[in-house]
Amino acid sequence: SGMSTNSSVVTEFILVGFSHLANLQGWLFTFFLAVYLLTVAGNLLIVLLVSTDSALQSPMYFFLRMLSALEISYTSVTMPLLLHHLLTGQRRIPRSGCALQMFFFLFFGATECCLLAAMAYDRYAAICKPLRYTLLLSPRVCLQLAGLAWACGAMVGLGHTSFIFSLPFCGPNAIPHFFCEIQPILQLVCGDTSLNELQIILAAALIILCPFGLILGSYGHILATIFRMPSVAGRRKAFSTCSSHLLVVSLFYGTAIFIYIRPKASYNPATDPVLSLFYAVVTPILNPIIYSLRNADVKAALRRTFQKMKPADT
Repeated sequence: SGMSTNSSVVTEFILVGFSHLANLQGWLFTFFLAVYLLTVAGNLLIVLLVSTDSALQSPMYFFLRMLSALEISYTSVTMPLLLHHLLTGQRRIPRSGCALQMFFFLFFGATECCLLAAMAYDRYAAICKPLRYTLLLSPRVCLQLAGLAWACGAMVGLGHTSFIFSLPFCGPNAIPHFFCEIQPILQLVCGDTSLNELQIILAAALIILCPFGLILGSYGHILATIFRMPSVAGRRKAFSTCSSHLLVVSLFYGTAIFIYIRPKASYNPATDPVLSLFYAVVTPILNPIIYSLRNADVKAALRRTFQKMKPADT
C-alpha cells in the first residue's frame, strides 16, 4: 500500500501469543482446555450451590455467587480465542474484535475489583457490626453494591477501550501477547504515547487502588475487632471467614498492580504474558477451590447436594 492515507490505518492485529513455542502447541492446547473446563465447572458449581442451598442465603454468598459468575465471564474473554489460536495456528483478530475483547476484559476485571471491595465490606459488617449486619447488608443494599460494581466496570471498560482505540495505529500490528491487553497494544501506537500512558496509569491506579484501599481499611477494622475478642475459638472462626477472601484479593490485586501501574517501557514480551496468565487464567480457577476448601458452609452444601444425587439404597 503506497498510499500514505491507507498506511495509517491498521485494520487487524496478530496475537503472537505462544507461537514461539512451536513444538508445544498441542500440549498447550490440552493444558489450557483442561484449565478452562475446570474453571467453568468449578465456578458453575458454586453458582448452582448458592442458588439452590437454603443454608447459603447470606450476603456473603450472594457476592460469592456473583464473583463465580464473573470468573466464568472473565476467563471466557481470553481462553476460547487462545484455544482457537493454538488449535488452528490462525492468530489474526480484526481491530473491532480486539477492541471488544479489551472492553470485556476490562469490564469484568474492574467489576471484580469493586466486587472484592463489596465482599470486604460484607466481612467488616459481619465481624465489626454484628448487631446491625442485617440492616447494613439488606437484600436491597446488596443489589445496590452489585449494581455499582457492574456500573463501574462498564465505565472503566468503555473509557479505556474508546480512549486507546482512538489513538493512531500505523505500523507493526503484531501484539506480543495472547489477548488484546492494554500494555502490549500501547507498544503499537504511532508517535509519542507518554501522555496517554500517564493517563492510563493514573486511571488504572484509581480503579485498582480505590477498591484496594477500601479492602485494606475493612481488614484493618476486622483485625482490630478480632484481636479484641476474648475467646480463641471466636477469633479463629472470625478469621477463617475472611481468610479465603484475603487469599483471593492478594492474588488478584498483586498481579493487577504489578501489570498495570507501571510505564510501558518496562513491558517485557517474554515475561508479561506469563504474568497475565496469572490473573486471566490462574485466579479464576483458584477462587472456587479456595472458597470450597476453606469454607465449612460450602463444604456442607456440597455434601448435601451429593447426598441428594445419590440413588436411595433399597
